[in-house]
Amino acid sequence: MAINVVVDLSHHNNSADFNAAQSSGILGVFHKGSQGLSFVDPLYARRKADALKAGLLWGAYHFGDGSDGVQQADYFLKAVGDRSGMLLVLDFEANPTGPSMSIEEARAFVTHIQAVTGVWPGFYCGHYFKETLGATSDPVLSNCWLWLAQYGPTPVVPPTWSGWTFWQYTDGANGPQPHSVPGIGLCDRDQFNGTQDDLKGLWNQTT
Repeated sequence: MAINVVVDLSHHNNSADFNAAQSSGILGVFHKGSQGLSFVDPLYARRKADALKAGLLWGAYHFGDGSDGVQQADYFLKAVGDRSGMLLVLDFEANPTGPSMSIEEARAFVTHIQAVTGVWPGFYCGHYFKETLGATSDPVLSNCWLWLAQYGPTPVVPPTWSGWTFWQYTDGANGPQPHSVPGIGLCDRDQFNGTQDDLKGLWNQTT
């Protein structure tokens, strides 16, 4: 059973009325926290406060680049601040503005997050990961739960994982409907592979 109750946002999304989104059935939000070693999303802190006030679950992701993975993990943890009750995620995809993160640095990032927080972060990936690793399974990244980006009709899981936890099925333009959310508009939408109780249980592992 999958439920379509999560969105993921960044400063590129102009609108974020979380009360309207919550009223429409949205339960959780992932928001960009940081990128590389020099960018913190300017809307992150305000939107976190607004989302929590609206009763939504909150998660943060870091867009990885080609710099040192451990340093990026520390930068991310500093950027997101109080992480109680939050899910943390590494966004592993091709970087359009510079060097992309390598598998080695991704391993270093997630391992450092686990060492500091005691919990493995989520791992967001799509075709770049599949092209980079091919049919090989990665024993380190397999500790992370999978957030799969794929805009076709069905999710195809890389060999590293037995299944997906979240499936980003649309970027607001491509992929199956629906593409929009009341109060937000066209945006990335994500299915969760489980029930509402399962979703809350995943979030509760962070506290």
